[in-house]
Amino acid sequence: MQCELMEKPEIFLASGSSARRSILAAAGLGFRWRAAAVDEAFYKTKARAMGQDADAAALALAEAKAAAVGESPDVSRMSLIIGADQMLSCEGRWFDKPTDLEGARNQLQDLRGRTHLLHSAVTLWRDGEIIWRHIEHASMTMRTFSDTFLEGYLEQEADACLSCVGAYRVEGPGIQLFEAITGDQSTILGLPMLPLLGALRHCGAIGA
Repeated sequence: MQCELMEKPEIFLASGSSARRSILAAAGLGFRWRAAAVDEAFYKTKARAMGQDADAAALALAEAKAAAVGESPDVSRMSLIIGADQMLSCEGRWFDKPTDLEGARNQLQDLRGRTHLLHSAVTLWRDGEIIWRHIEHASMTMRTFSDTFLEGYLEQEADACLSCVGAYRVEGPGIQLFEAITGDQSTILGLPMLPLLGALRHCGAIGA
């Protein structure tokens, strides 16, 4: 990664995710943020048509989001734009965020008693190009929870579970759905922090 900067660059998060903002803020980083206007369905359909895997789709979406914000006229081209996206795959099938509680119920029934992967991609954009990209995985094994538990969970979480791929928040009641998890917490939440911090240090955006 080439990142020769004359002065400390501004950090810009190209995401509307409250979880990602919270992770960056908790790490003590100063940053601005903006949700990126990207047609996610287009990129996923394109990836499938090209025979690409979930890693490639997640990286393509993360890059597109960083570019969308980085090319905004009110954003300095020398800012470091963080783009991030997360895909969920289970035995070759990709899952999207559910659009309603019935969809959430169906997803959780499909994932119940099985192990799925979260593919968390993060990229850095500066001056018209992607200068760094990274992908990390988390392995998530759901327990064989009862239908009664599932209905109680959906009632408790309501629309909150619709904002998450997989219909769960591990930082909330969704943790009760699992019997085993392997992976970094920030990766599970959609922003692999340790590699990102290393890249930001390399670029002089944060202290070394």
